[in-house]
Amino acid sequence: MNGPSLRLSFKLGLILFGLVAGALALVYLAVVPMLESRLVDGKIRELERAAVSVERPVEVGNPFNYDAVANAYEEVTGARVVILEQIDEGTLIVHADSRGLRSREVEKDPLALEAAASGQASGRVSRGGEEFAEAARRVGETTRIVLLASPLRDALATVENVQRALLLAGLFALVVSWLAGYLLARRHADRIRRLEAAAKRIAAGNFDAPVTDRGGDEVGQLARAFDEMRLRLAHLDHARKEFIANASHELRTPIFSLGGFLELLRDEELDERERGEFVGEMAGQVERLKRLATDLLDLSRLDAGQLAVERSELDLAQTARTVAEEFRVVAEAGGHALRVTGDSAVPAVGDEQRVLQIARILVENALRHTPAGTPVEVSAALRKGRAALSVRDEGPGIPVEAQKHLFDRFYRADGGKASGSGLGLAIAWELAARMEGAIELHSEPGETQFALELPTGAVAEKAIPRENGIRTATS
Repeated sequence: MNGPSLRLSFKLGLILFGLVAGALALVYLAVVPMLESRLVDGKIRELERAAVSVERPVEVGNPFNYDAVANAYEEVTGARVVILEQIDEGTLIVHADSRGLRSREVEKDPLALEAAASGQASGRVSRGGEEFAEAARRVGETTRIVLLASPLRDALATVENVQRALLLAGLFALVVSWLAGYLLARRHADRIRRLEAAAKRIAAGNFDAPVTDRGGDEVGQLARAFDEMRLRLAHLDHARKEFIANASHELRTPIFSLGGFLELLRDEELDERERGEFVGEMAGQVERLKRLATDLLDLSRLDAGQLAVERSELDLAQTARTVAEEFRVVAEAGGHALRVTGDSAVPAVGDEQRVLQIARILVENALRHTPAGTPVEVSAALRKGRAALSVRDEGPGIPVEAQKHLFDRFYRADGGKASGSGLGLAIAWELAARMEGAIELHSEPGETQFALELPTGAVAEKAIPRENGIRTATS
């Protein structure tokens, strides 16, 4: 185990040790004094009741029989019975002592003196280095006092036994608690150390090894969050590498093509027709590079959250007519019948230029990826409380597997023909989401429809957060 883990284990074990020690101290302070007090008080109450029973025979008895009375009641109560007489204030003499001691120390007993003054007294006294429970009563209106005393050695021995047992049990509990805390902390420290190693692997770019922890506690939840992060980072890293590779390929193809045409143009034997064809091809490749550069710039600005999206009311029906007119010549050149349906206004809220950009992407895809002669329809309508601009074609449809990736960057369902960069639909998807919209796809053999959905003009005044987050569009 490394240093940090050892320190953590020791600290957590020490914390648990301190908590258990504190709890045991509280138990000790609550139990031992209370037990001692109850045992002593119980003994004193017994003596008080016995003193009442001794008072009567002393009051009516002959002083010459006090020794017999004292001895008899010691046998009954098990306590030392002393009968005293008050000579004057602060002075007592012993008439009878069941132990035959008649010590002067008893004549100065504070409880006996207190009973002579107040009528009765009881409590705990120390005499001759020993603890006693005592109860004293003045006999009627006389000056005689009955004193019962019982040693507390048995009660205090019981308290000492309990005290000793608590200390031993507490010491054992402290050792066990520290050991348990140390082992538990060590187990958690090992789990945290594995998470630390996993984090270092992920930071180094190794996303292959899963982060596993079978625990159901917070550490286990953290491990699962780490593994989710690993998978997301692995996906992002794969996407990054794929993006770089695809972008490099998309840039290299037209550059190599331009280089080849330049080599051919150096040939002075080319006639004007061939030279014109080459220049036209070069212009097409330059246009392709311009589109690719624009798309990459848009994607980088989207990723950085720097692409501004305005909010204004617009008419999707007018947008449909504008885009159809822009692509009229391209459609005729490819043998496509491009038509617009719907004449009524369809109010929507969005960025007019970005909506036009998305519409161009959808129409261009429909014309490019369907056979010649395939009809393409552009329409706008209100549906389910949303404004929608749809581009529908009667082509062969998009395979189900391809539909899952159609909005991924650089993905091309046609297997990678140089007719497109594979960025258009990805950009359209993210632009739609930035405008609180969505792009829906429905495709089957004989029909494919892309629909851009936006908030309607009726919610133009509704405040919608438009920070850097992107709402997922539906496909």
